[in-house]
Amino acid sequence: MRNKVILVVVDGLGWQAGHDGMGYLQGLCEAGLASLHQLRCELPSLSRPLYECILTGVPPIASGVVHNDVVRLSTQQSIFSLARAAGLRTAAAAYHWISELYNRAPYDAVRDRLTDDASLPIQHGLFYHLDHYPDDHLYIDGELLRRRHDPDFLLIHPMGVDDAGHRFGGDSMEYRNAARYHDKLLSQYLPQWLAEDYQVLVTSDHGMNADHTHGGILPEERLVPLYLLGSRFNHTSTARVRQIELCGLMASLLGIAHDKPDNSAVLRQPD
Repeated sequence: MRNKVILVVVDGLGWQAGHDGMGYLQGLCEAGLASLHQLRCELPSLSRPLYECILTGVPPIASGVVHNDVVRLSTQQSIFSLARAAGLRTAAAAYHWISELYNRAPYDAVRDRLTDDASLPIQHGLFYHLDHYPDDHLYIDGELLRRRHDPDFLLIHPMGVDDAGHRFGGDSMEYRNAARYHDKLLSQYLPQWLAEDYQVLVTSDHGMNADHTHGGILPEERLVPLYLLGSRFNHTSTARVRQIELCGLMASLLGIAHDKPDNSAVLRQPD
């Protein structure tokens, strides 16, 4: 079975803020329309290594993307390359490191910010390069890509929670309110996505500590939420999900043959 998939990676959203502050998503869970799982991110708990992990299913130690200054194309098979090889359409509204990992490196804003190129793994892209790029603009970017190009796989990657964490710390009013704001933004788009039968994953790369940073093994750095929304998910499943299984899970939803780590326990079994 082939489904369209939207992956929302809310950068820097730790488990506690993602659990306590997202009332709309939690309301969907209480109504049996979504489910929430706790993930422990791979190490190091840094952004670029974990983008690569989420999108390829390969942990940083194996991928070689072990810090944020590794500026090169990925050497792994990603969800974008899998989708393109299967003849599917791909799109991303995301931070420019995503473009550097899967399209072209280094990022050239004039060339790469607006991408429409059928030969690239990410065919349609709206990329940004400022950490304080407004989250509401980013969701508009993602929705524009969805409506204009009808992608089979769409990545939406806002940075506002991570930016708030770096400026004010993971145990701050500003950080928690940034998470609440994302819940509001998602409430504006998710009803339409679900009505059109998209399978939606909302998660994060890493969390944030009280020192305004991340990268280590503290629970507040490693534990992140994973909300699953859509008709293909088993919302009663209590299966443990690993971050390295997300790429394979999305490939399975897209109907793509793959050899990535997967987790079928969170999917509804055919009747």
